[in-house]
Amino acid sequence: MSIPMSSPDLTAAEIDAVHQVISTPVLSIGPRLDAFERAIAAFSGCAHGVGVNSGTSGLHLAVIAAGVHQDDYVLTTPFSFIASANCILYERAVPIFVDVDRATGNIDPALVAAAADDLARGGASVSGAAARRWLPPALRAAPPSGRLRAILPVDAFGQPADFDPILATARQHALCVIEDSCEALGARYKDRPAGSLGDVGVFAFYPNKQITTGEGGVIVTDREDWRDLFRSLRNQGRDVFDAWLNHTRLGYNYRLHEMSAAMGLAQMSRIEELLARRAQVAAWYNERLAAIPWIECPQVLPETTRMSWFVYVIRLLPPASRDAVMARLAERGIPSRPYFTPIHLQPFYRSTFGYAEGAFPVTEELGRISLALPFSSVMAETQVDEVCAALRGMEHV
Repeated sequence: MSIPMSSPDLTAAEIDAVHQVISTPVLSIGPRLDAFERAIAAFSGCAHGVGVNSGTSGLHLAVIAAGVHQDDYVLTTPFSFIASANCILYERAVPIFVDVDRATGNIDPALVAAAADDLARGGASVSGAAARRWLPPALRAAPPSGRLRAILPVDAFGQPADFDPILATARQHALCVIEDSCEALGARYKDRPAGSLGDVGVFAFYPNKQITTGEGGVIVTDREDWRDLFRSLRNQGRDVFDAWLNHTRLGYNYRLHEMSAAMGLAQMSRIEELLARRAQVAAWYNERLAAIPWIECPQVLPETTRMSWFVYVIRLLPPASRDAVMARLAERGIPSRPYFTPIHLQPFYRSTFGYAEGAFPVTEELGRISLALPFSSVMAETQVDEVCAALRGMEHV
């Protein structure tokens, strides 16, 4: 039997929770959503949670709350799932990519500081070569007239970005910090919970995540005014004081339904168990792969006081060929995936912004050598053994 790439960890509790909802007439914006929002907010150390239908939707609403408008700039990472940059484009703003730290794949705080300094000195017109060098190539000759508004770090693979220097840069330049914690529920940075590290954080609950609601996400923040804004924006712009079918602002259908919320609430009752199981699977991999010279295992930094294992991504060191390794694994019924394709090299970003290879060397290196192995909290030790035995048997790849 082949090994699945990932699997949700569901029990009778989740099934019963969903059945309870569908036996009631309340299928949207009901008590399960309220309870789930409160559970996520409390777990992440934030005052408020707002459920939405995906992490992407949550990031989009966070960009709106941060005051990002057309032609404005947001500093972010090119080594991520594409939604973390797309959410900036939804508001017709410009993602300003900076390269990442090789050890973690997270955005490099020193480059964030340098980019923010140069863009601030450039002013609204982004004048001068120092400022324009950070812009996408296609925009350098005639830069958009907006200003730098926010920083959007991503907690890649379940390890928080190095937030203290990022927050210092944000304070210096009066920037909002949007934390993309879609992969990091339960992680801690210097013993502070992921999601609480910026002005607003976003979690996602796709079936391969630490917990799942099928599809869905939760925005967390300490700002009550933003909580109310998010609730309005997710529900077609209707405010708490609006009459039926009256809408104060432009909004979206980003609601999270009661069935998903009920599933998420049941998953949250098991969150420590789920995180511990994932940590155990990662530990099995670390132990078995450590001696293979052409494999670099994930590195967890001291600042990460708790890693929340979303995926298990190794790096294949030269002269190993990732394509050859993937093909050999596939022959044995073992799936694997490249992780990530750099955002700036995706076709839309190439054609729109003029990016080419060489723009972000560290990101591009990681894009070439990173490989995700099968991983989930329901993975058995024997399955890890099978994957690792297959890798150990590849002497010439």
